[in-house]
Amino acid sequence: MRKYSVSWYTLLLLVLYCGGQLIDSCQSIEQRFKFPNSDVYVRLRRGEQLQYELMKGSVSVQTVTLDTFVSSGDLELTSTGGYKLTSDVDSTSIEFSLVRSEVVSGTGSEVTHVRIARSEIVLGTQPTDCFDLQQKHLHWFSGPEQKNQYWPVQRQEHNNYSYVPKEYDNCAITERYWLNSAGVIIYVEDSVPLFLEQNTAAHQHQLCLRANRALPYDYRSTTANFVYHIAVAKDAKAAHRYAVKTFLGKPTGIPDERMIKHPVWSTWALYKTSVSDEIVREFAKNIIDNGFNNSQIEIDDDWEDCYGALTFRKSKFPNTKQLTDDLKEMGFRTTLWIHPFINIDCEAAYAEAKELGHVVVNHDGNPETRWWNSDTDQALAIDFTKPAAAEWFIQRLRRLQEEDGIDNFKFDAGETSYLPSDPSFEDTDEGEISPLQYTKAYVRAVSTFGKFLEIRSGQGTQELPVFVRIVDKDSNWGWNNGLLTLITTLLQMNLNGYPFVLPDMIGGNGYAEGPPNKELYLRWLQANVFMPALQFSYVPWNFDDEAIEISKKFTDMHAEYAPYIVRLFKRAVETGEPVNVPLWWLDPEDEVAQGIFDEFLLGDDILAAPVVVQGATKRDVYLPEGQWNNGNAMHELYNGPIWLMDYSAPLDTLPFFVRVGFKIDEDQD
Repeated sequence: MRKYSVSWYTLLLLVLYCGGQLIDSCQSIEQRFKFPNSDVYVRLRRGEQLQYELMKGSVSVQTVTLDTFVSSGDLELTSTGGYKLTSDVDSTSIEFSLVRSEVVSGTGSEVTHVRIARSEIVLGTQPTDCFDLQQKHLHWFSGPEQKNQYWPVQRQEHNNYSYVPKEYDNCAITERYWLNSAGVIIYVEDSVPLFLEQNTAAHQHQLCLRANRALPYDYRSTTANFVYHIAVAKDAKAAHRYAVKTFLGKPTGIPDERMIKHPVWSTWALYKTSVSDEIVREFAKNIIDNGFNNSQIEIDDDWEDCYGALTFRKSKFPNTKQLTDDLKEMGFRTTLWIHPFINIDCEAAYAEAKELGHVVVNHDGNPETRWWNSDTDQALAIDFTKPAAAEWFIQRLRRLQEEDGIDNFKFDAGETSYLPSDPSFEDTDEGEISPLQYTKAYVRAVSTFGKFLEIRSGQGTQELPVFVRIVDKDSNWGWNNGLLTLITTLLQMNLNGYPFVLPDMIGGNGYAEGPPNKELYLRWLQANVFMPALQFSYVPWNFDDEAIEISKKFTDMHAEYAPYIVRLFKRAVETGEPVNVPLWWLDPEDEVAQGIFDEFLLGDDILAAPVVVQGATKRDVYLPEGQWNNGNAMHELYNGPIWLMDYSAPLDTLPFFVRVGFKIDEDQD
């Protein structure tokens, strides 16, 4: 490793702003270093806090402040062509290494990719790097799934937020990935015990990444990594394509096509735990009698003898095989709600799982935990990081298929917050022990059941060819987990590499607010039409004939466009392209499109602008670049970018637009 010298000026330009003073007395030192074959360089400022700024040509694309790093030492050139700075206080250092700087196939862009690594982190310190969210009015995307899912995501708030899949805030998907409208991506490696600070009192308009060896991570570890990557491309679209290629990956296959075309019908929101053989039969009969199609009927919560038994309660389901056979005769496949827990009153399964060592334990060997259907310390969580435990669980589900005629499953949970505090896992091929391993292991194990199942959590599992369900939505119009967050969560999941999104129940789940009214229900359905799938529980015939008629109109419309959705799913497998994208995808430089949160695209050709405001019968619609036909009056043609003000949208109308020349089926004349 060599220290900087003037002879290296072609790679490193040192600029001192000291007002004629000696360097030792200078309050601020600025250094610039440039990577070969790139127009991206780093401007390093040393004052009370170390700060570095990423420059693309003459434009600043991101400023990062290091909360806990002080150095007045020499910048060193590493043997790999990177640059390293060592702390004055301890042995820690920060190193900038060039990963690549070249035109990357599949992105259409030159990409400069830099790896930033802190090493020799001292026990008790919490290195924190803060990104400026307000810089030059940039917009930010991706990050965690949230209950209040704002879009763009620079409005989110996080305070000492452990970045693992968890129950709190509906945080079921936690990709360590962020993207901004200047074409900058951030990706944090899984080995980092990552906490977030965003828009706190101390960090307004900042996203701060903090490495902290504290729960829920293994705080006993004597070392901690803090490694993240920054890549700069020509725009956000090219940057995301690079992230898919380099970090996120792409699915290996597509989910079941019948689930794409026809609705899932779940017992949950309508019946909650009052499910039974009689209820399921009545539900199925009403679906058919009212003229609706289906992909499957899903039996949700409270079918078991006890939670974790994985056997049907005879008082509710006296002959499950007869029920599933009858449902097949009616044209239904049957799926079943499954969770990865065993409650203490489920004595036989509870004892067997403990005896076999198939449950997650803490570092004291205690396996007791809680989930939403148990009291504190009254449940066990199956440890899917152990292959034998995963196989034991899977074989018990196979019995449900063989003996009871269940076709497939809805897999709930998977978040780490349902595990015992301070969980202990055996070493795996994933590297450093982390609770992230649990979510990965769970969803990968259960996804072996095939293509017409659903999961709801994920972390680094974009390869799975299954639907990922949006966490339960509430039956309201607003940002508090209501209709406004349906579109934004769809976009958030797609830009985290999960294109096979299963929206939650149409109309929400009817929790604190009670069931949806007719208006909310129908507007929710309209918002779902150009999403990958439909899922009903509340039913239109509980309102009136108009609700039935409108619901049929839009379920038929979804089925009509299903071949295009299938096409997009196959494209996602080939290229990793999202299925539903924000409007700026068509023109990443369009600053208006960057801020739109209540419209979305299906592929590049369908623009949906559903009404998401209570009582509204018209809305303003923004069309990005391109030529667009009005989907409700195909003779009307618009050239974008353009605002259409006061587009008429009575209760039976979904505003949508079709790109000129679009064909639903590639073979269509």
